[in-house]
Amino acid sequence: MYAYRAPLRDIRFVVHEVLDLEQHYQSFGREELNKDLLEGILEEGARFAETVLAPTNRTGDEHGLRFEDGQVLTPPGFKEAYDRYCQDGWITMCADPQYGGQGLPGGFALAFSEMLISGNMAWKMYSGLTESAALTIQAHGTDELKNRYLPKMVSGEWAGTMCLTEAHSGSDLGILRTKAEPLGDGSYAITGTKIFITAGEHDLTDNIIHLVLARLPDAPPGTKGISLFVVPKVLVNEDGSLGAANGVKCGSIEHKMGIHASPTCVMHFNESKGWLLGRENAGLSCMFTMMNHARLGVGLQGHGLSELAWQASIAYANDRLQGRSLTGPKAPGKPADPIIVHPDVRRMLLTQKALVEGGRVLCFLTGREIDSSHMNPDEEARKRSSDLVAFLTPIVKAFLTDASMEVTSLAVQIHGGHGFIRETGVEQLMRDARITPIYEGTNGIQALDLLGRKVFGTGGKSVQMMAGRIKDSIDKFGAVPELTPLAAELGKRVEQWGKLTMELGAAAMKNHEEVGAAAADYLAVAGYVCLGWCWLVSAGVAAKKLAAGDAEADFYKAKLATAKFYFDRILPRVDAHAAAARAGATGLMELPAEHFAFA
Repeated sequence: MYAYRAPLRDIRFVVHEVLDLEQHYQSFGREELNKDLLEGILEEGARFAETVLAPTNRTGDEHGLRFEDGQVLTPPGFKEAYDRYCQDGWITMCADPQYGGQGLPGGFALAFSEMLISGNMAWKMYSGLTESAALTIQAHGTDELKNRYLPKMVSGEWAGTMCLTEAHSGSDLGILRTKAEPLGDGSYAITGTKIFITAGEHDLTDNIIHLVLARLPDAPPGTKGISLFVVPKVLVNEDGSLGAANGVKCGSIEHKMGIHASPTCVMHFNESKGWLLGRENAGLSCMFTMMNHARLGVGLQGHGLSELAWQASIAYANDRLQGRSLTGPKAPGKPADPIIVHPDVRRMLLTQKALVEGGRVLCFLTGREIDSSHMNPDEEARKRSSDLVAFLTPIVKAFLTDASMEVTSLAVQIHGGHGFIRETGVEQLMRDARITPIYEGTNGIQALDLLGRKVFGTGGKSVQMMAGRIKDSIDKFGAVPELTPLAAELGKRVEQWGKLTMELGAAAMKNHEEVGAAAADYLAVAGYVCLGWCWLVSAGVAAKKLAAGDAEADFYKAKLATAKFYFDRILPRVDAHAAAARAGATGLMELPAEHFAFA
């Protein structure tokens, strides 16, 4: 059984050496966001993740949840961990000081969040949703709503959810049926049933604040007729104390493939009292505040699970004895060599390492740009960062969660038969990871968002912007001798990406189905190119350190070796995905639905 250890050395490499977060934030006048503060967060966060959360991960999976009389009871240790999390102030870290938060930028805290996810992803989902719901209330709520709910959501005393999906509609929110009837006092009676509601009911907090999409009586059809409402599980009195129950009931919880310790609820709203959040019929745009935050969070979930799977794999590969090296025994005093000597095992391990460490750079880079979009005093710079985040969001969500399926599957494969049984624990990682390409907008939806809205919707300007950022790095590192081949190869891939974009744009003008046919493969192309960018920059930092004679030479040599592996073995996947994207819609759409199978 593996044991989680926070990857502090690699996290420090990304936040200090690749992204230089200290200098970045201080350039905006945030002198308090210094290295000492970040190091304190990393060290104490690592301790919390390793000693408090990680021991509850296996327990949560095996014990699961209990559903009794409409109440959800969390696994042993969850409540204690949550209370400590709140008491130690972790939950307040990024919240607005006006409501009791510490005001740290979200990107600054991403490393901490990664460690919590690796420690226990199912547990982290409770507080993650609360943070997203609080952000949405702060962005769109009246002062009255913010003052009523945010202080206790920020402190962790109350939790939050997002209630979108209905049984008949799935991802098609335009046909949702939940009703909102005005009550004449500024509130509304919310009636309907929502499914797949994460943490819709639990015993960690005294109240749960639901953000519910519903339709007003005179609302126009489709997505233009959706409004968003704040619906508490328990009504809140004028003095802030809890009042009567609010007609919000959990009908059941789902029995799932993974994340057994995270309740996925069927929620019934029976004339539950709610308050409008944002403008009438503008609920979907308001909810996107929460959804985009959550999508980036799911990408980080994929990355955090990948890190855990990679740790389990490397530990097992160094410990498991089987066979001899093809070039002679490497452990002659033992009955066999550790399996890490075998080329195919190395292929799998290096694939994991490349996807995990490259993914970390991509996640943290996106977080830095989110903060820049809010903090940079230059309006044009804020707009550039905002545009970059919008472009990267579907890539982070879809590419890194697809990568998590590959990395966790490789972990099972490396463990062999022992990976397929529960003893080693790696099968849990694969089961937990499987939800990440599905929720918060399936990866198919993310691909359509990228190609249809972010690329074609901007006339290709977003790709040009991204290509420009990558080319700047190519110019910067291309002159470094050991990096010249990598820079040249990445340059070719950027050009290939640009040509593919133009070809697909021309095809889509003739047939709109070309967008859907090409979207998934196009996102894969974008993801592999962006990860190549992350690896070029990482390799550039490593080469500079080695040239300076840094004492940690082995660490930086490993970075260079992994970068070369990525360019040799993983980046060429772009060719296959580009070819598939070019294949067009005809081959997908010409077969009649009734001919897919024959009795």
